Amino acid sequence: MTVRHAGFAGWFLLLVLQPVWHAWLAPPTETAMAPTLVLCLLPLLLPALALRTPRRALLWAAIVSLLYFSHGIAEFWSHPPLRILATAEIVFSLAVVLAAGFDGRAKAVSGER
Repeated sequence: MTVRHAGFAGWFLLLVLQPVWHAWLAPPTETAMAPTLVLCLLPLLLPALALRTPRRALLWAAIVSLLYFSHGIAEFWSHPPLRILATAEIVFSLAVVLAAGFDGRAKAVSGER
């Protein structure tokens, strides 16, 4: 598996984690579920607009996943019962960011365009 594949796997796992978290394991109690799911999934769908160029899609996914990294950190510290889900979100986000970084570094070293 290449670094780019690992990044796309992390992105896909973030896409799967959001509905599992917010619709099944810990549904919102004070708001409706539909707006919560839209707000959680919409940013993760933006990199799909750049799938024709995988390196650019991975870069977009990395930028978007920084939001989910921040959300994971906040949930980890503020809601102890959700720490497992928050840890998964942090790990998947880091996988995307690190994969994009290593992929960009490989491009710079090889001189690709």
